[in-house]
Amino acid sequence: MDEVCLFFGRPLIKGKEEFISAQKELQAKLECVIQSLDASVVVSEQHLAFAAEKALSAFFEDRNVAKDLGVELLRYASGQRQIERALGMGISKSTKRVALVVIPKGGRPCPKAGELACLLEIDDQGPSFDPRAVKEIFGITAEEIWAAGEEKIPELVIERVALVDTYR
Repeated sequence: MDEVCLFFGRPLIKGKEEFISAQKELQAKLECVIQSLDASVVVSEQHLAFAAEKALSAFFEDRNVAKDLGVELLRYASGQRQIERALGMGISKSTKRVALVVIPKGGRPCPKAGELACLLEIDDQGPSFDPRAVKEIFGITAEEIWAAGEEKIPELVIERVALVDTYR
């Protein structure tokens, strides 16, 4: 399985289109896949690593829905089968912190944090999700929270990532 690297930080480019354009340029330069997500809806590093593993497997087994590995990763990370719905987990003009998932191509090593400095001011905070936003984007119901408890939100999200392949 390919190496997956995760970075978290404040976006240095404010406009969504400008950020994505710079991301694509850096992706080509570093020969890797870079997918940006709004960090407020990323519940853990495991969440992103599992989504990346599922997306890579889908491409390897020719079961992918998206033509782009980054979009496929976003689809799994969001727990959505439909790409249009998955885009809600991507960055927007209101994004304060970004999670970057980087997958090098052709056996290359992961880029160093400094190589991503044009996109992010990387911090050591890791994931710090907003429970309200996570419940909304993942459709976590009050009944689920009542039964499992608010502290189980990360597990409920991982479950949704795992179930993406069962949705038709």
